Amino acid sequence: MSTKYVFITGGVVSSLGKGIVGASLGRLLRARGYSVTIQKFDPYINVDPGTMSPFQHGEVFVTDDGAETDLDLGHYERFIGTSFGKINNVTAGSVYQTVINKERRGDYLGATVQTIPHVTGEIKRRLKEASKDKPDFLIAEIGGTVGDIEGLPFLEAIRQFKIEAGFGNSIFIHVTLLPYLSAAGELKTKPSQHSVIQLRSIGIQPDILVCRTQKSILKTERTKLALFTNVAPEAVIECKDMKSIYEVPLALEKEGLPTEVLKRLNLSDSEPELTEWSNLVEKIKKPEDTLRVAIAGKYTKLSDAYISVVESLKHAGAAVGSKIELKWVSSEECTDMDITKEALKDVDAIVVPGGFGIRGIEGKLNVVRYARENNVPFLGLCLGMQCSVIEYARNVAGLKDANSSEFHPETQNPVVDLMNDQEGIMDMGGTMRLGQYECHLENDSKARNAYGEKIIFERHRHRYEFNNKYREILTKTGLTLSGLSPNGKLVEIIELPHLDWFVASQFHPEFKSRLDNPHPLFLGLIKAAYSRIKSK
Repeated sequence: MSTKYVFITGGVVSSLGKGIVGASLGRLLRARGYSVTIQKFDPYINVDPGTMSPFQHGEVFVTDDGAETDLDLGHYERFIGTSFGKINNVTAGSVYQTVINKERRGDYLGATVQTIPHVTGEIKRRLKEASKDKPDFLIAEIGGTVGDIEGLPFLEAIRQFKIEAGFGNSIFIHVTLLPYLSAAGELKTKPSQHSVIQLRSIGIQPDILVCRTQKSILKTERTKLALFTNVAPEAVIECKDMKSIYEVPLALEKEGLPTEVLKRLNLSDSEPELTEWSNLVEKIKKPEDTLRVAIAGKYTKLSDAYISVVESLKHAGAAVGSKIELKWVSSEECTDMDITKEALKDVDAIVVPGGFGIRGIEGKLNVVRYARENNVPFLGLCLGMQCSVIEYARNVAGLKDANSSEFHPETQNPVVDLMNDQEGIMDMGGTMRLGQYECHLENDSKARNAYGEKIIFERHRHRYEFNNKYREILTKTGLTLSGLSPNGKLVEIIELPHLDWFVASQFHPEFKSRLDNPHPLFLGLIKAAYSRIKSK
């Protein structure tokens, strides 16, 4: 069959969860045997999120092919179980950059370059490129909210695309909010009505409404929404707030969202295979016990900055039947070991995630030291590994002034240093070691036992690395280099074998964890923590 296109727009307010709705729909279609790809269109002018502050944009997700993307791509991969790439994340900045480059080369033969047809044409070209392998479905989410000026070219492009794709080959889903007024004791449909009016004013009539709500939608409210938005009553889909995002596919299945999508695209429906997913959700909802895990970083007031880490911990927790209770520890506040001990005394495991810059580094070193000296299961990620190397060099190998040249360029012992291929690079965007690389694991190491295989492939995002000049002195004092690049020149994993679980990776394992396939390093951490509390 030809690819069917599902376009998801949002209204009333931002942060409605369009990405979760799209990811959930993708999961439900995959559960029926359909192949699915997803594309995120972000209207901001940045070329990609790589240089954006986590406080503004949250986590930067990295794909196998080295794209720095919106965090929604992480949800897509986790829900659908498919790896995506550069073409699956499109920003207005990247579109305009391509159009301007074409104009500079003379590709437009001297024509006046305009939003229509040139910008909209480039957006449509990217839709076609993402579906060139002919998946059964391409789900395209338009970021932002209807009415945003910067989103208009994308909405115009998908309006045109529906006509060009032909009758019955695409549909529009509008995700909107039904606010609950406690004083009136009712859900209000008027904001959603106005949102659809705005959408229709630019030529898009939604086929399905997905209504975010705190309360169940009454029949009278569904009827009113259907009447005033020109949507069939059965296509008004309730999407209530859930305790876990992994409940959303099951809730939308119960509401009939995939059935309505398939019906409107004249495709056959079937019973979805959701048994494993349902069982895992039940484990999340009814855990046997609780594990308290500290995440020690400098963006602890914004959990979206570490969203893949959080979800990876949940995946591992579900695998052992434990609820993961997070304790956010600000590394900037861990100024000495007494404060650090007080902050971490009640946790079962510790994660030091990635990041950039010197802020909070000494606190992270104190956290690493506490984990090492007290045998608390520990996982370091990217910068977390670099901090582990620095701490070990200072407090075990005797290199008291050990540091990273990122934080102290004049240090006499740069145990972490700039990668050779990063020297002389001035541009910040898209210039790091990015994407998937091969790693070889040492026999009988914790990493090798966790993965169960010799060769692995993991995603990177960094400029600095373990300095090979210090291999001998650090390994002689007990540090194990358990994961290396194929040529042996890059240290990818370090561990302390005498501890229950002290493992740190230069790559980002959190990007490849899934609810139904938790990442081995996170699973190893949680299993060690689980064994620790059971032994108590």
